[in-house]
Amino acid sequence: MTDSKVAVVTAFNKPLELWSVPLPEPEPGGIIIKVDAATLCGTDAHRWSGKLHEVANADHPFLPTVTVPYVPGHETCGSIVEMREPVFDIEGRPLKVGDRIISSYAHCGHCYYCRITAQTTLCAEKQVYGASAPQRFFGGCAEHHAFPAKCSFIRIPASVPPPVAASATCALRTIMHSYEQIGGIAPHETILTLGSGPLGLYALAVGIDKGAQQNLIIGAPKARLDVARAWGADAALDIADMPDAEARIAWVREQTGGRGADVVVNCATAGSFTEALRMTRTGGKLVQVAVGGPAPMTVQQNLLFRGVQILSTVMAEARHFHQAIQFVATRADKFDFGKLISNSYPLSRTGDALKAMEELTEVKPLIVTQP
Repeated sequence: MTDSKVAVVTAFNKPLELWSVPLPEPEPGGIIIKVDAATLCGTDAHRWSGKLHEVANADHPFLPTVTVPYVPGHETCGSIVEMREPVFDIEGRPLKVGDRIISSYAHCGHCYYCRITAQTTLCAEKQVYGASAPQRFFGGCAEHHAFPAKCSFIRIPASVPPPVAASATCALRTIMHSYEQIGGIAPHETILTLGSGPLGLYALAVGIDKGAQQNLIIGAPKARLDVARAWGADAALDIADMPDAEARIAWVREQTGGRGADVVVNCATAGSFTEALRMTRTGGKLVQVAVGGPAPMTVQQNLLFRGVQILSTVMAEARHFHQAIQFVATRADKFDFGKLISNSYPLSRTGDALKAMEELTEVKPLIVTQP
């Protein structure tokens, strides 16, 4: 058994510590990887800052209860260094030491949500990454990562750089789930994406790829909207230029013949739900992806009498991880996914990266985990 370095949150909204922890043996059916790339997302930053209080309860039995100390980072790709027995990827092909992979979350396989409804993201025994004790090696901000048994392992094509592969394991796989919920996109439709962080930018890319007539995005800051324009947004609105919600709603309706967007993907905040609902045309579809944000969420009762289908996305199934990797592998000629990676930090400066994410000065930082 060897030691491996991990970045550890020992107190919320405080500097991280770098620990050296004995690396466990892989469990039967599990895998140990050397982390090739770990990227951070808003969830990592909100957990660290203490703004995201995840506690398993009757309303959310599938959420992990996050307590310190823990290792952040749930966007990870790496190269296999150890297995105890033959393990296969999601397509049924045997894996070997040296293969580059990502992993879905493990789930129990025998509960109501695993067996009856096939909604494994709602399994109460699901094992998520980026919120666990350092000894489990379930966080990406480390030199090594343990993938437990009952995961689905997805092989990374050689053409996909490690930082892009890592970034696809949260934001993009969630968006793949969202668009599955939405269903087909007709050629005449307008898609509006709210938020221009990694979730929003990936949502924009998938919407463009779906062939909608028009793709709109509202977000901030300017650097993120510059990426959106470069990727092909038909119109991008900076909220700094239009801070009034009523004016933004009017802008959307002006772009859509007075109706509102056919499909709205809200990747901004839960507090913007009412605004998103009013930007959706009568009889349209609204998928709520973002759940954080400081503003309280209020809904006017009359807005529920508009025939809008309201959807909510919880993480992703194994197939969505596979779809995400295939998307970045096959659409690199249309979208420069590398533009999402805004900066890189050594493992020892993971806390600085989390702080920069919380302050919105980074889009998606890369943690360089190897010495």
